[in-house]
Amino acid sequence: MPVTEESVGQETKRETTSGGIQVIARAAEVLRLLQAAPSGLTQAEVVERIGLAKSTVHRILGALEAEGLVTVAGTRGRYRLGPEIPRMAASVRSAMIVDLRPYLEDLSRQLEETVDLSVLEDHQVVFVDQVIADRRLRAVSAVGAGFPLHCCAPGKALLAALPTTELDDAVPNRLTAETPHTLTARLALHRELDGIRRTGVAFDREEHTVGISAAGVAIRTAAWGTAAISVPTPTQRFTGCEQAIADALLQAKDRIETDFGPV
Repeated sequence: MPVTEESVGQETKRETTSGGIQVIARAAEVLRLLQAAPSGLTQAEVVERIGLAKSTVHRILGALEAEGLVTVAGTRGRYRLGPEIPRMAASVRSAMIVDLRPYLEDLSRQLEETVDLSVLEDHQVVFVDQVIADRRLRAVSAVGAGFPLHCCAPGKALLAALPTTELDDAVPNRLTAETPHTLTARLALHRELDGIRRTGVAFDREEHTVGISAAGVAIRTAAWGTAAISVPTPTQRFTGCEQAIADALLQAKDRIETDFGPV
């Protein structure tokens, strides 16, 4: 095949594109490394952990800092995630809330119960949206409130969805007893998480609040990662209806992950 000016140009373009993709991948690797080190890392520590040349790491960190994706502070020059990261995360969360609202509303109408949407944040489950049941006796948690992960249905669902390498960091050494029904032994919690991985559904039987029980599932999509949907219910209505609530949650999970694409 003869070499023409056009073919050379196309080859150069492919090489440039490939190099650009490699730079993006390396920058993403640096960001993930800093995400796992909240106290920050020096440039030398980044070089050591990521296995790239010092000059390459220097260029990547400089470019990320210029875009506000990392920031450097302290006399030792420790790099941390920058202010643009939470702004981007907030935008993703807003999109998730908008996208999932119709599914929460459908589930609430189907069960005639409150439905919550929550995420894992700072070792807590944080409620980011809620559809409140149109009933006089109902369960309501304030949007923005945080619950311990080990004693509520969405928290346990999110814990069970974590990679095993991240689970120990997410579960505190001391599990607080929110009620007389709370699991406070790590071994017992890990056994329950094994069961949740098998069935896909987590339960809270008055473990966070006396008089309130709940079921929850983790949802994982390519669009915005992992979240949880849960149905908190006065225990007097929950008892005997656990399987119906669990089935409805699993059906909602399947619809969401089908519509938005699983991770």
